[in-house]
Amino acid sequence: MKKLVAMFLTFGLSLAALSGCGSKDANEAPDGGTNVSGEGENEAQIEGDTASTDTVYKIGGIGPLTGPNASYGLSVKQGAQIAVDEINALGGIQFALLFEDDQADGEKAVSAYNTLMDQEVTAILGAVTSDACIAVTEESQVDGILQVTPSGSAQACTQYDNGFRICFTDPLQGKTMADYIKAQGYESVAVIYDNSSDYSNGIKEAFEEQAGAIGLNVATSESFTSGDVDFKTQLTKVKSSGAQCLFLPIYYAEVAYISEQAKSVGLELPYFGCDGWDGVIAQLNGDTTNIEGAVFLTPFVATSEAENVKKFVETYNQTYNAIPDQFAADGYDGIYAIYEAISACNGDVTNENIIANMQNIEVKGLTGDMTFTKEGEPNKSALVATIENGQYVAK
Repeated sequence: MKKLVAMFLTFGLSLAALSGCGSKDANEAPDGGTNVSGEGENEAQIEGDTASTDTVYKIGGIGPLTGPNASYGLSVKQGAQIAVDEINALGGIQFALLFEDDQADGEKAVSAYNTLMDQEVTAILGAVTSDACIAVTEESQVDGILQVTPSGSAQACTQYDNGFRICFTDPLQGKTMADYIKAQGYESVAVIYDNSSDYSNGIKEAFEEQAGAIGLNVATSESFTSGDVDFKTQLTKVKSSGAQCLFLPIYYAEVAYISEQAKSVGLELPYFGCDGWDGVIAQLNGDTTNIEGAVFLTPFVATSEAENVKKFVETYNQTYNAIPDQFAADGYDGIYAIYEAISACNGDVTNENIIANMQNIEVKGLTGDMTFTKEGEPNKSALVATIENGQYVAK
């Protein structure tokens, strides 16, 4: 078992991409790919054009395209497709992206995985959310296929040797944000978390452990269950706790509800969050009045002046009429990790070779230059971002 106007604040974090590769056979990819004619393949799910070649490596994507977490899956899919199009334009190795909707549900994710394996994919990009990703790992490790999760941050997402991740792990997010909040001079913090989410629980537990170690008082820790939309009870308890700030290790939909309802109970505290916040500005329809100045951990900020980020943002905006978030960047980097691992096979494309190559490659990504450990974690740095005037800004 393995396993965020202004200046940058860089944290040395180990991060990882959960990647998947191969066919139903546990030992060998389908002769380095599949024939373009792909008799019986679901052509409607193959996104974009592929260059003329005898061989196409099918990459199977899994994530929520419908439901409350659809923003994450759509971003990953779109970011990944841009990477696929770039790779195909180079000539040589060609990719086809097949993407299945799992609605961020474990059972549906396994069904999506099986559908993709029936189409003889060479690697898995996904799943996008932690619980769904963990469910898929139980299947992919049996099949021996490379699984790279762009954004599944629970520790167990990389529990097997075939699993790698692009994003931050939950424990590292929790520890890093506790250190950051303490460094800002706060002595007392309240926490609201989702007790039904491995993602939220993992960050919360590490945050509280580190807070205790560094003398940051957790004044109150209030929970809810995924799907809840009324947070007034928790917010009232936070207000009476005397906390100086509020840490929300949760997803953007709940962040939006909480920030809107806090005012109704007279609560005005600085907000801090994690990478699941990405998408909250869109969720609030661009009105960030209630979360102005909020700070969250992220590997990617679309306003960066880095040339590769500027190019990606321009292409993404032209293609999808939207500004990419970190999940789009994670999807993009995940595809390039798979590409580097397959390229390093030098024609001998087997599941074992692709997985082994993950420890020897370097990806110059949108979310940072990264290598991968044998535990499946990426070595790269993170940013802290603040929400200012309806934008995510590097702090």
